[in-house]
Amino acid sequence: MKEVTCILSAVEQGDPHAAEQLLPLVYDELRQLAAQKLVQEKPGQTLQATALVHEAYLRLVDVEQAQQWNSRGHFFAAAAEAMRRILVERARHKASHKRGGRAQRIDLDSLEVAAADRGHELLLLDDALRELEQHDAQAAQLVKLRYFAGLGHQEAAEALGISRRAADRLWALARAWLYQQIGEE
Repeated sequence: MKEVTCILSAVEQGDPHAAEQLLPLVYDELRQLAAQKLVQEKPGQTLQATALVHEAYLRLVDVEQAQQWNSRGHFFAAAAEAMRRILVERARHKASHKRGGRAQRIDLDSLEVAAADRGHELLLLDDALRELEQHDAQAAQLVKLRYFAGLGHQEAAEALGISRRAADRLWALARAWLYQQIGEE
């Protein structure tokens, strides 16, 4: 844990070799997060967990201005946000008319219509999360940590620096608020 924090600090200071040292230390956890997110996607997803991890990692460390991470939890929260953005971008890309719009895929082996596209649900969730951020940024961050980073309730509370009870209240608020927003759609 301390090694990750030290390397994050070196990345923040602009050390070009620190990013190379960081990936092996956090790769397994990032890959696990990515796999959890992709399980929620529709069958036939072409994006693999490895590709999602690599793209998210590049967005985190391969930027012109060094990122500042306060802790390991802050880094993983940033990784969850990067993965969310990647999945949302892919969903928007697939939903565009130029790419076939909302056309349903057909599994030629069984000649059954494939499962419904979850990209639309992901876009609804993204829109609702943006609105929740305007209403209560901490509640939105809790949802991102639980849903996109795959953190448990206690881990998410620790990452946010709040008590378990405060996280319980935020989680109840966020769930009710998102249910109301997405239910209207």
